[in-house]
Amino acid sequence: MSSTSLTPPASAGAISWSRRTWGLLITLCVVLFLDGLDVSMVGVALPSIGAELDLSTSSLQWLISGYVLGYGGLLLVGGRTADLLGRRRVFLIALAVFAVASLLGGLVSSGPLLIATRFIKGLAAAFTAPTGLSIITTNFAEGPARNKALSIYTVFGAGGYSSGLLFGGLMTGIGWRWTFLLPVPIALLALVAAYFLVPRDEAAEEGGHDLLGALTSGAGMLLLVYTVVSAPEVGWASARTIGSFVGVAALFAAFVTIERRIAHPLIRLGILRKSTLVRASIAIVAVGGSYFSWQFIVTLFLQDGLRWSPLELALALLPIGLMVTASAIFSDKLVDRFGSGPIIAVTMSIMAVGYLLFVLRLDTAPSYVGMLLPALLLIGIGWVGFPAINIQATSGIDDDEQGLAAGVLQTSMQVGAAIVLAVTTAIIASGAGEAATPTALLDGYRPGLAFAAAVSAVGALVAIAGLALERRSRRQEGPAPVVATEPALVDAA
Repeated sequence: MSSTSLTPPASAGAISWSRRTWGLLITLCVVLFLDGLDVSMVGVALPSIGAELDLSTSSLQWLISGYVLGYGGLLLVGGRTADLLGRRRVFLIALAVFAVASLLGGLVSSGPLLIATRFIKGLAAAFTAPTGLSIITTNFAEGPARNKALSIYTVFGAGGYSSGLLFGGLMTGIGWRWTFLLPVPIALLALVAAYFLVPRDEAAEEGGHDLLGALTSGAGMLLLVYTVVSAPEVGWASARTIGSFVGVAALFAAFVTIERRIAHPLIRLGILRKSTLVRASIAIVAVGGSYFSWQFIVTLFLQDGLRWSPLELALALLPIGLMVTASAIFSDKLVDRFGSGPIIAVTMSIMAVGYLLFVLRLDTAPSYVGMLLPALLLIGIGWVGFPAINIQATSGIDDDEQGLAAGVLQTSMQVGAAIVLAVTTAIIASGAGEAATPTALLDGYRPGLAFAAAVSAVGALVAIAGLALERRSRRQEGPAPVVATEPALVDAA
């Protein structure tokens, strides 16, 4: 499927975009911002929801897990669907569903119905997220223009999660339903803007709709996410968990068999041999999984153990959000100068050091300036490299597979983060479950913090090893020949 770039050819000077181009990018950024905002806002409101609707702790966790179940389960299908049916069409429909589900979530008074709306919102986000990313990568020329656009875009996603803590504290003070209703007007405004700003595209002329591939991959992802989020409750060694993992393996085996034999597969399996996409996927699992696990533990310890309020917690973690937002100014320039590989390796290494400081220095009376803030700043530097991960994953990918690459990357983050968080929860469950004092609580949580640090460190080592292999390969190949390239089409707006 062809695409017309909205950006002029890259030059040595500053990148200049038209108002329409900026409008398109901001609209896509707002939608991604809503995804992150929604998850963290609801997390802050869980105690109030449970008190009003009389929900148990196990039921409350499904307000988070239900969203992840829909989101992580169908991300891969969402990205490929956009490639096949048209990005604009898929994006508008999914965003409309997200807005309606948000409205219903703020109106229902039943726990199961509320969980159902969360699942539907996750399904909608599974289509808007990879489609939005593929709209960017097919409308901004590869190079400095795309790097700048992706840097801004990914910063909005991470900033949405950080901002959700603050907005969640404020909205919960008014009433928990406002955490569901707040995204509605924003989503509707974004829907109107997207209708006018997202360029029209056509469905793929070739390539059928691989229904069997979509069914087996979607079912496999849904069952995998469901299994890992429910395993801590029913037991990792239980017959149900083991049987579910066997079912996951069978579904993925069937999917691979289908994709190898069908004329027009849902996923060209050869894309998984793209080394940059594989390394970016590992990096995003390490960044997302370690951070969500770390924040989960820190939130419980500071609120339950040290009696911090949700607003105090949000303000304490605010430096990470501010660093993520500020990185939009220079992250693309860093990638242009040094490349995505070095940026990922350096920032992930620094992030791992930040987690290690928490493991070694956290106590029951932590000094914010002396202990918490330095570690927060180091962890925030890790998120500065987040845009480089998206750039690395989509570089060198053909336009008609940008949605697929985006789906692979974001599926890795959602499913990987769910698995890492589930393992973290299992690690701390026995040690911190019956803890009555802050000291006992911290002793139970510290192994989970160590696991999060280890995940981050493994991701950094993989990034460093990949960078070394890449440099060795370049030395063996010698200098690349100079090839003339045709300029991208200039925005006619």
